[in-house]
Amino acid sequence: MALTVKLQQRQGQIQGLNQGLTMTPQLVQSIKLLQMNSFELLEHIGQEIEKNPLLELAEPGDNYNRETEMSETETATLDVSSELDTSTAALEEKLGTSLENEFDSDRSGGEISSKSERPSTDDIFPFPMNTGAMPSGPNYSGMSGATGFQDGEYNIENFLATKPTLREHLGAQLAITRVEDVIRLIAADIIDSLDEDGYLRRDAEEVAQTLGVKISEVSAALALVQGMEPTGVGARNLAENIKLQLIEKNRFDPAMQCLIDNLELLAKRDFNGLAKLCNLGLDDIMDMVEEVRGLDPRPARRFDHFPIQEIIPDVFVRELPDGSFGIELNPDALPKVLINQTYQAIVTKSASSDKDKTFIAECLQNANWLTRSLEQRAQTILKVTAEIVRQQDGFFINGIRHLRPMSLKRIADEIKMHESTVSRVTSNKYLQSSRGMFELKFFFTAAISGVDGATEFSAESVRHEIRQLIDTETVETILSDDSIVGILQGKGIEIARRTVAKYREALHIPSSVQRRREKKANLKRP
Repeated sequence: MALTVKLQQRQGQIQGLNQGLTMTPQLVQSIKLLQMNSFELLEHIGQEIEKNPLLELAEPGDNYNRETEMSETETATLDVSSELDTSTAALEEKLGTSLENEFDSDRSGGEISSKSERPSTDDIFPFPMNTGAMPSGPNYSGMSGATGFQDGEYNIENFLATKPTLREHLGAQLAITRVEDVIRLIAADIIDSLDEDGYLRRDAEEVAQTLGVKISEVSAALALVQGMEPTGVGARNLAENIKLQLIEKNRFDPAMQCLIDNLELLAKRDFNGLAKLCNLGLDDIMDMVEEVRGLDPRPARRFDHFPIQEIIPDVFVRELPDGSFGIELNPDALPKVLINQTYQAIVTKSASSDKDKTFIAECLQNANWLTRSLEQRAQTILKVTAEIVRQQDGFFINGIRHLRPMSLKRIADEIKMHESTVSRVTSNKYLQSSRGMFELKFFFTAAISGVDGATEFSAESVRHEIRQLIDTETVETILSDDSIVGILQGKGIEIARRTVAKYREALHIPSSVQRRREKKANLKRP
């Protein structure tokens, strides 16, 4: 088709009648509030209260106007019939997937890196490790002087005990060690390079080239760090970590050396192969394996790297006397924000300059929008959760075997909302029921067809069936993946062998060969 230049007429809209949708800051805030979890919401509200003098948090028992109050209808049953405001969902419907791409990108976590060649510590240490007690020691941060006074004032927070970080703990040991200055500087750099498990993932040559020092000096500094507490810190791989801990226990002998040199067999639970390779009896191998399992594969994990946050449920689900289910928002996860109308009247009356009046007007507008957005968020969570419970009532009554396959689109269609809205509502939101606490995303699982072609089973319930079958195995009745397929098909579940293998690996269950080896080895134990 030839390119030509020509004039064409097109019908358009004048600017005043343009029907396009603009992403206003208020709409952005409303959507972001919807996808925040309880901790992020509390932090955001705190920031808004700091910069907006008209906002305040409601105290329990406060009486205030309904205009500034969160919705009093905080409990719903499964037959919710009242029409809720879904303006945000309607806007998202017009915007389509552009909102999905715009706001989900900043909340997406990094993907797990591919498996390295070294054996997985979860395979070698399938049971909880004995990490020992947290060593006591001085707190090197958070104190202002020995007496806890700062600027002449008494602050009780200075006396609160906090755990030192790994770097603070190792730095304190380095500070009292008599060593040459160059070795001390290299050791400090090595300490800063340790990962959250206490491993050094850098080569000695790289450290030497970066700091411009000799390889021998790096080796001396590394030996200094590896001699610190906790034992095993500074190791460059799992084998070296185990070796350091065994040396400290005076249990590193040629037999242990043979075991450590063949960790891949230990990861596969090939105890007979280890016994032949190390020229030892199976009982001796099992004794050594138990000793290795008692070591700590992550020597630095006893130190706090990030504050651990307790999960706060956003919604409570309880069974009512008539057999239906009630859904109630958790007030601790959804604080009530008020507009202090008394203070607003005072500052409005006392404002003299146009700048002050503009500032007060903006604060009032932002406060009104925030309170409405919070109420909209609460109603949307309530509506979505009510539909989830209605769809999954079998789970709440009879357990995980009755979990039904369900998609975001199915819920969105039922409650007349956009699918991206449901996705944001269910992300990082938790439901507390008599069966435990579950993330709302837990209830969305893929469908697995039944043998008859009409029945569908939830993928989560199928994984539960696989776990139950393997938990009841004996050494004579170890089930292969093909055997599990046959049993599931007998229960009406049409599933492929590769799917069973995928679910089994997701549950961190070893293969039938490895399970048989471990059970036989355990039977031979006295």
